[in-house]
Amino acid sequence: MVTLDTDPIVGASPRPRGPRPTRGFRVFQVVNTVILTGVVIVTLYPFVNVVARSLSDEAEIIAGRVNLLPRGLNFETYKFVFRDELFWTNYRNTVVYTVVATLISIVLTTCYAYVLSKSSLKGHKALVGLAIFTMFFSGGIIPNYVLVTSLGLKNTIWAVVLPNAISVFNLLVMKSFFENIPQELEEAAAIDGLGTYGTLLRIVLPLSKAVVATMLLLYSVTFWNAWFGAFIYMDRAELFPVTVYLRNLISSATSTTGVGASYEQATQVAANIQSVTMVLTVLPILLVYPFVQRYFVSGIMLGAVKG
Repeated sequence: MVTLDTDPIVGASPRPRGPRPTRGFRVFQVVNTVILTGVVIVTLYPFVNVVARSLSDEAEIIAGRVNLLPRGLNFETYKFVFRDELFWTNYRNTVVYTVVATLISIVLTTCYAYVLSKSSLKGHKALVGLAIFTMFFSGGIIPNYVLVTSLGLKNTIWAVVLPNAISVFNLLVMKSFFENIPQELEEAAAIDGLGTYGTLLRIVLPLSKAVVATMLLLYSVTFWNAWFGAFIYMDRAELFPVTVYLRNLISSATSTTGVGASYEQATQVAANIQSVTMVLTVLPILLVYPFVQRYFVSGIMLGAVKG
């Protein structure tokens, strides 16, 4: 039964009061809060532990005494990395590679997905089959290396950017999103004189901000963390992304050779270099993610389920 809440202002009409939550709903809220709090703790703990290890003394790490707070505060590994000019060169390379690769990927994926969303297009099934085929079969490392080398792309940015320009998973998600856009909007745009590209740019893309932001996040994270392509196709240290630099630093520190430091410094680096490298690699993504997070869930859900 709905009760009425009398407004204290004289002459004001009474306002209806909503139904009280049932006991089962309150129990659900409590259980849900406890579970989600546990998930947050389990998710944050590894990040906090990694940061604490990156700032801790190597003896404390080896002894296993580092948990949520750093022990024996130590900045030597950060100084060791930051003093290297090659680190900043490779970090700049990573930013450039990520920005260029993400822009190329989002343009190609958007255009291809928009084409695939038109089931009336001639050759539609062949284009879809061609995309899906690449999800299960690839040329392999050696053919890809021969192809990239024969095209003259070795030791260039294009060796990192072009081979993985389109993710088929992202392509299919965006295709499904475009299929959910009412066809009447595009028909009205055609009546108003807009062509295919005009419809895409002025009608479809403004309605697709969620999925485009999601694709930008997925592609940027992928290219930011990528290292294998540069490791294969590049042999000049000044062209490496920071992930390859950090991979080589870990390898050198573990063997205590090849890092241009004394044995004690190398031992110090070897103890917490993994934590430092993870912090330096993940930090930019953590700073960007909050700005696109609100689009992420809606973009994936709307693009994954066809209405």
